[in-house]
Amino acid sequence: MRWRMRRHSRTICLSLAFISIFLHLLLALVSFSAYQQPCDAPLPPGTHILRALARTSYTSVGGLSVKEGKNALLNMAAKVGRHGVSMAGPVESGRSKLEALFSHPLYNIPSPPVSEEDWLLKVKPKVKVSERSSQIWVSDNQDGYEDTQWTGDNQPPWLRFHLNISRWQLYAPHDPNIEPLLQQLATHRVVSAVQKSGGTQLKLVMTFPNYGQAMLKPMKQERDEETNYNLYYFSDFERHNAEIAAFHLDRILGYRRIPPVVGRLVDVVKEIKDVTTDRKLARTFFTSPVGNVCFYGLCSYYCSTEHAVCGRPTALEVSLAVMLPDLSLATRRTWRSPWRRSYSRSKLAKWETDPDYCSAVKKTPPYDKGTRLVDFIDMVILDFLMSNMDRHHYETFEKFGNNTFLLHLDNGRAFGRHSKDEPSILVPLEQCCRIRRSTWLRLRLLSQAQYQLSDVMRESLSHDPLASVAPLLSEPHLAALDRRLATVLQTVSRCQERQTGVGGDDEVIYDDIASIKDMVTSGG
Repeated sequence: MRWRMRRHSRTICLSLAFISIFLHLLLALVSFSAYQQPCDAPLPPGTHILRALARTSYTSVGGLSVKEGKNALLNMAAKVGRHGVSMAGPVESGRSKLEALFSHPLYNIPSPPVSEEDWLLKVKPKVKVSERSSQIWVSDNQDGYEDTQWTGDNQPPWLRFHLNISRWQLYAPHDPNIEPLLQQLATHRVVSAVQKSGGTQLKLVMTFPNYGQAMLKPMKQERDEETNYNLYYFSDFERHNAEIAAFHLDRILGYRRIPPVVGRLVDVVKEIKDVTTDRKLARTFFTSPVGNVCFYGLCSYYCSTEHAVCGRPTALEVSLAVMLPDLSLATRRTWRSPWRRSYSRSKLAKWETDPDYCSAVKKTPPYDKGTRLVDFIDMVILDFLMSNMDRHHYETFEKFGNNTFLLHLDNGRAFGRHSKDEPSILVPLEQCCRIRRSTWLRLRLLSQAQYQLSDVMRESLSHDPLASVAPLLSEPHLAALDRRLATVLQTVSRCQERQTGVGGDDEVIYDDIASIKDMVTSGG
């Protein structure tokens, strides 16, 4: 009996020993696993985008077909969402195509760092209380203007827009200031309206109570009306809806080089005639035979009773573009386009007769170094998509020298014809065979059904106040955007085919993403 009890006790002790050893081994294993886990700090915003780009092969592709391996970045970008996870189609995810587009990694590539010297304007340092009275901005004429002293917290949207202009762009990709700026342009009371001097057609400068200003271009044509085929490009009207659509297209392409523009219905009596201090403009108002209030102003060509702008009877559709900082604060340099048209009915420009014209341009400053040539090609693509033949000059901010973006101003002659494409606009791309990688990838993205250019443009324009009156671009114009986009991509494809064995894609694609890739790779 005693022997059996002793044997039973020994069995229990051995069992407990084995359990103890097992628990110790399990604890050691868990501790070792925990020790192997990295203790890195949370990744900063945008890191997932940079790493996704850094791990991707940048071998480029010609044409519109999808080939495994050569479309790595495009395929990756279509699958990676804002937070580095699989992104379903816009319909499946509950987002619109426009929201999905702006959430795409190609539209969230971090901009280059902005140093103190890379801001266009600087705010003066704070002054002492005793000196503050002399720092208050007071209008000479207080009638209708807001009496306020601005600080960083209560700056009006137009001022924040000016202060956020940098060497690289007019505004940031997701700038929260753009929507309130557009809202104020569309709704704020007008306290002054004067004609802008210069130019061939009627333009007004409108001033608001918070001292903000906007450039007004009036409605001249119906939405579905095409430019007369017998007119030369320099005889075309400027269209208010073209200015609005150009701003939206520029943003969809990822450029952000057109100042914000919004549509508005103005009362030509209460918001122009009654508030103008321009006597010459005031003298041009009259009432038409059917009772509409009209005016025509003073300008080089289309300012006469035959080309008058008329309300219905006083309501007039216009575009309002926020003004850039005054030239006394931020001077701009005007550049003659190398592919400027002759503006003659009989004479051709040199680029129209010399297929090797770009070779000379590439050797000429500022196109011989830096990004100026691909900056210009960006503008060419914009102009071709909206059929703007009137790009004879462009501007840059003087402060930034040659290392800065181009301003895409004055787009009123765009979107004149939807039934005909103008191949001559695309000649710089055909002759130079050079394009930014980021631009090329975005264009390819916009050719996909998931982000189709015509669809995102339709959606973007639907947010404009004038869309409640009628669509800002007719369906034929939207269809023309898709057709022209395919033409641009086919042109790049032909360039790549010609460069096969010569220098490859490096001669066609300017890799503006490579610097970001290198930065992330070096950072581990």
